[in-house]
Amino acid sequence: MKKDLWIGGEYRNASSYMKLKNPFNLEVLAEIGIATKEDVLSAINAAQQAQVEMAYLPSFERAEILEKVAQFLKDDREECARLIAMEAAKPLKAARAEVDRTIMTYTFASHEARRIHGETVPMDGAPGGQGRLAFTVREPLGVIAAITPFNFPMNLVAHKVGPAIAAGNSVVLKPASQTPLSAYKIAEYFHRAGLPAGALNVVTGSGSKIGDVLLKDDRIKMITFTGSPEVGRYIRENSGLKRVTLELGSNSALIVDDGVLIHQVIPRIVTGAFAYQGQVCISIQRIFVHENIFDSFVEQFVSETQKLKAGNPLEEETDISAMITRGDVQRTQEWVEEAVINGAQLKLGGRSEEGIFQPTILVNVPSGEKVSCEEVFAPVVHINTFRDFNEAIDQVNDSKYGLQAGIFTNDIHKALQAARKLQVGGVMINEIPTFRVDQMPYGGVKMSGMGREGIKYAVEEMTELKLISFKTE
Repeated sequence: MKKDLWIGGEYRNASSYMKLKNPFNLEVLAEIGIATKEDVLSAINAAQQAQVEMAYLPSFERAEILEKVAQFLKDDREECARLIAMEAAKPLKAARAEVDRTIMTYTFASHEARRIHGETVPMDGAPGGQGRLAFTVREPLGVIAAITPFNFPMNLVAHKVGPAIAAGNSVVLKPASQTPLSAYKIAEYFHRAGLPAGALNVVTGSGSKIGDVLLKDDRIKMITFTGSPEVGRYIRENSGLKRVTLELGSNSALIVDDGVLIHQVIPRIVTGAFAYQGQVCISIQRIFVHENIFDSFVEQFVSETQKLKAGNPLEEETDISAMITRGDVQRTQEWVEEAVINGAQLKLGGRSEEGIFQPTILVNVPSGEKVSCEEVFAPVVHINTFRDFNEAIDQVNDSKYGLQAGIFTNDIHKALQAARKLQVGGVMINEIPTFRVDQMPYGGVKMSGMGREGIKYAVEEMTELKLISFKTE
């Protein structure tokens, strides 16, 4: 099967193709078009031409298009889940959950499309402002470039495309090279839903080559990107005056305080650590447990983790499957071995087989180890101990990242202290940092990025505020 480029509301032949393989069994799924510079410019042209129509498309029509896409996803839920499972090696039950979240994301986008509004401005609050009526409106930015990762190939596309369309923008989408089929499926849904031709374009191929064209073209008014800090920094430094939203990952931490009923929270924590092989931006990577419950916590955490089943992502009972590439398996192996050499204790896992890295638990890991201070993006978690609560907060903050953090505690004062002092974009109290619902503001500080996703907040990022003032006297 060949997948060409989606430009101007139709598939267009590419000059060359790359083989897309299933990460689990390495079977070829499709041949994916590789976009040239000319192809990307053609996509930008199509988006620019469609922008005129999109800007004047009534909000209720944009909302109805988004609602139709959500319905198509509902109708094809199982097909979409299996598509995600095949191209991303996401266990089927997790893939179904992603499709359900994608439906909700487009539904939220349809709601927001109907209520984009400004406000009145009390001009007479300042001397000389009397006799004037003023109000603001929000207008679409124009053409938005969206660059998405492999780990949520439908829902993270929705978090960029949904608010962009809701706000009346047009989009050039560059999905991850490993997961383009989900993006093409979404483009087909929008076409069926009646989106103007050219309002959504999908180009696949080299991220650096496509990205450089998008960065340099002045017709692109905003870049919304989810991916690595290195690429995010490059985009920020080379995007000129374009608006930029960056979600750059983390090494998310969790504090488990003394007095917590650990048998109640451990199943939830295991899910947060190992769901989708740990390949989640807010996957739990660092756990800090009070010394009074440390030994019991580790014992129960290991026992619960051993219940996870590794295997084919298309099998119903599978919890853990292949990582996205064999290269990532090798990198993870090296990081774990390096940590053990430098003093960490391996409690579980630490090995791989046929692309599947076994859920791995380390304890007493030095803070300078890559499995602690870098984003491991793998089924690897470490558990360290603390005595004083302020010490735990300091350990969480001892990171160049700051996306989300979690804390389990029975002490409201400690909960509020954590909320105030943790240097992250979101603090989850009595919850894992991996928690996210799709309408909430989502984003980080430090090297975890800038700007916020979450449909309402993304719409604000993707619109320009205009003031209109009438002199009435």
